[in-house]
Amino acid sequence: MAFGYSDEEIRRVREASSLKELFAQRGALVKRGGDFWCCCPFHHEKTPSLKIDDALGLWHCFGCGAGGDAISFVERAENMNFVEALEYLAERAHIPLQKQQQSGKNTPTSSTLTLKQLCKDAAEFYHCQLMRLTSEQAQAARDYLSSRQLGGDIPRLWNLGFAPGNGTLVSYLRSKSYSDADMIAANVALKNANGVVHDRFFNRIMFPIFDVSDNVIAFGGRVIGSGQPKYLNTSESPLFHKSRVLYGLNKAKTAMSEKGEAIVVEGYTDVIALHQSGITHAVATLGTALTSQHINVLSRYAKRSIVYLFDGDNAGQHAIERALQFIDDRFTPEAGAARVQLKAVTLPDNLDPAEFVTAHGGAALDALIAHAQPLLLFGIERRLSKYNLENPWERTQAFSDALSILAPIKHSLLAKEYVSLLADRCNVRTDDALKALAALRSNSAVSSAMRERTRSGMPPSSGVHPSASMQSSSGTFKQVNASVNSESYAQGTQVGFARRVRSSQAQSAPGKTTNRARIEFSVLCILIRKPEAIGRAYEQLQQIKWSVEVLSQLASFLCEEYKRAYSTHAACTTDVLMSALSQRFVSLMPRLSQGLMSVKDTDYQRLSYLFEELAIGDLEDKIIHARGRIKQLQALGENNSERDQLFCEISSMQKELFERKLKHQQSRG
Repeated sequence: MAFGYSDEEIRRVREASSLKELFAQRGALVKRGGDFWCCCPFHHEKTPSLKIDDALGLWHCFGCGAGGDAISFVERAENMNFVEALEYLAERAHIPLQKQQQSGKNTPTSSTLTLKQLCKDAAEFYHCQLMRLTSEQAQAARDYLSSRQLGGDIPRLWNLGFAPGNGTLVSYLRSKSYSDADMIAANVALKNANGVVHDRFFNRIMFPIFDVSDNVIAFGGRVIGSGQPKYLNTSESPLFHKSRVLYGLNKAKTAMSEKGEAIVVEGYTDVIALHQSGITHAVATLGTALTSQHINVLSRYAKRSIVYLFDGDNAGQHAIERALQFIDDRFTPEAGAARVQLKAVTLPDNLDPAEFVTAHGGAALDALIAHAQPLLLFGIERRLSKYNLENPWERTQAFSDALSILAPIKHSLLAKEYVSLLADRCNVRTDDALKALAALRSNSAVSSAMRERTRSGMPPSSGVHPSASMQSSSGTFKQVNASVNSESYAQGTQVGFARRVRSSQAQSAPGKTTNRARIEFSVLCILIRKPEAIGRAYEQLQQIKWSVEVLSQLASFLCEEYKRAYSTHAACTTDVLMSALSQRFVSLMPRLSQGLMSVKDTDYQRLSYLFEELAIGDLEDKIIHARGRIKQLQALGENNSERDQLFCEISSMQKELFERKLKHQQSRG
C-alpha cells in the first residue's frame, strides 16, 4: 500500500488512464507505426521528440529525458504531488478510491469523495441559512449583499450562504453521518483545547469555492460587521490548495475558451460583479498572489492572454510586484504555441473591480481591458515612474531597477526590444544597455543555484549582506595573497579561467581558484577607480559567487557605500571609497593600492566582459553540481522525478553555456 491507497487501486487508475488522450489535450499527436509522438510540453521544441506507448502506458521524451506513466505526467503537467495526480485521474476515469488507515496512525484518513460530498452538504446548509434563517445576523448578511448589488438571483446562482456558527453546522453534518474527523479534514470544523468540535465559520457570509468540475472543495467567509479577520478562508486541505485554485473558474472556463482570454482579480465579490456585468471570463485568486500554478491552469483555457486587474490602492500596487516575479520564458515569442500573454491594468481612482463596474459599467471596464499593457511593459513603466529621470543618479538607479525585470528572459528578442526602450528613456547607449542585460542573472537561476549548493553540502552563498559586519584579518587575507596578484586585469584575462574540470573533487583546484579570484579582484579595482559604474554593476555584484570571502565582503561594502552616497546625494569618488576602505580593510590596503595603480582608463570598457567571464564560470559550476546530484540519486535508486528534472535543466544549461561562450569569445576578438 502506498500513500494510503492499495497497489490494486493505483494499478486500476493507471490502466484506465489513456496517455494518448492526456497528451492530445495539450497538443497535436503524430502517429508513427503503432506509436504516437508529440512535442514535449516540458521544454520548447519544434519537432516531436516525445513518444507515447498507450499499450504499455508509458511516455518518454528523447529531447529532455522526461518520462513515466500517466500519474507522473499529471504530476509534472499540473504541478501536483503523487496523491493529487492519482485522485485526479481516478475522478476522471470514475474510479472510486478509498484511502485506508496507515500503520502507526490512530485515526483513518477521510477519502476525497467523502470530503467533496461533505463540502457539498455544508454549502447547501449555509445557503439554506442565508435564504431562510430569520435571525438578526442572517438579515444583516442579506442586507450587506443587497448593498453590494449582490441580491436578487445572485445568491442562488453562486450558492452564497450564511454561517450562524454555534455548532449548527457540526450538528447538521453529524445528522448526515459524517464523522468529526471528516469535518476537521474538510476544515469546516475545529477541535478546541477541551476536545470539543465546533464550527470553523461563525456569523459570516459564505462563498463556496468550486473546483473546475463543479465540486465544492472549500469556503471563504466574509465577516458581518467589523470583526477580524475580514475574510477567512478554508486552510489547505486534501481538497484545497490555494496556489492552484481560482474562484469562479468553474463558471468562467467556457467563456475563457471562447474569448481566449482570462481576467484575474483578487476578490469573490469582484468576480461576481464582473460576471453580472457581462465579463464572464473573470476569476479570482484566493488569498495569494497569482502563482505559476495559476498561470498553468489558466493557460489551458485562455490561449490568447491573461489580464490581471490591479486595484488602484497600495495593496494593488504590491500585487503588481508579486506578479512580476513569475515572468519567465513562457511570456516570450520563442515559446511559440506555448506562449502566455500576461497583461495588466490598474483601475483608476483607487477603485476595486466591483466598485468600478458599479460606477461605470461593464463596457467601460471592457474598454480598459482592451488597452491592457503587457505585464513586462507595465512593470517597467511603473518602476521608471518612481524616479526622477532628469537626475543622473536616479536615472542610473531607474535603469538598473527596471532592467532587473527582464532578467528571466534576457536571451529573448522581446527582452532586447524592451532594453532599447529603457536605453532611450534613461539616456543609456543601446550597446551598453544590451551588455548590462547580458550580464544579468535571473532570480530563478540564483534560487536554483542556491538549492544546488545546499544539496551538495556547500554553504548557500559566499556573499555577505551589506548590513553585515565586515571583518578583515590577516588570516582571511592570506587566501587573497595566494590567489590574487597585482597584474593588470588585461593580463589576467589573457590567462583566463582554467577550464573547469568535470568532477566535484576538483572544485577547489588552486589554479582555478587563482584565476577566478584574480578576475574578481580586477572587477573590484575597476569599480573603485570608476565609482560611477557601481550603480550599473549593483545587481551583478549581488549575484556573483565570490571565490574568496574577503572579496565578497569588499563587494558588499562597495554596494553599501554606493547606497549611502545615493540616498544622501553625497559624492562617491575613489578618494572617498579608499578612505572608507582604509578603516574597514586595513590588511587589504597594500594589495588594493597596487591593484588600482594597474587599472587603466580603458579597462572600464571591459567590465561587462569580466562579469560575463564570472557568470560563465558560475553556470559551469551549476552544471557540475547538477551532475553530482544525479549521481547521488542514481546511487540511491529513487527520486525519479527529480532526476528527470535535473536532466532537463542540464540540457538547457549546456545549451545556454555553449551560446554564451561563443558570444564571449567573439566579444574578446
